[in-house]
Amino acid sequence: MWRTAPPFGELLAGCERSAVHLEMRDHYDDPDEAPRVAAWESGFRPDPADRASWWRPWLDMVAETVARGVEIRRARIVSEPVSRYTRYLYDGTFANIAAGEQIRWLPRKAASALALPGNDFWLFDGTLVRFGYFSGEGAYLGDEVTDHSPVAELCATAFEAVWDAATPHDAYRI
Repeated sequence: MWRTAPPFGELLAGCERSAVHLEMRDHYDDPDEAPRVAAWESGFRPDPADRASWWRPWLDMVAETVARGVEIRRARIVSEPVSRYTRYLYDGTFANIAAGEQIRWLPRKAASALALPGNDFWLFDGTLVRFGYFSGEGAYLGDEVTDHSPVAELCATAFEAVWDAATPHDAYRI
């Protein structure tokens, strides 16, 4: 029922219809992202016209998945005023959208009446959930997957409630 997640690329490659991701943290301490965050904090902003400067393997995987007909949606619940890290994510979201993701933002105070799982998750085809676990400082601790239908239903319902209440990226202002 619960098991260690296979590599993320395998999960996305096996997806046939939809992959949705709910992010609920204001900071993620991702070592792979650290150089980009540091550059952003120093004033660097990727040039949307210079795709080679910001396109990376994740975006290739997203674009390939969307090209197969899989809808990828991401919803971010954020505290306002937003953290510096959230500003960094916001400034780079154009790249995710260029790859084919749909992204919406929900202020945390607007999520108070929603029933949400305790952790960020990806839900694949409405049946397989990958929970990501993080420390209080945002360090990635690992993940698990489950296909237990009540858990998948909880995540699907939670995601749709957030999605319906959230603002599309192009209309959200920080």
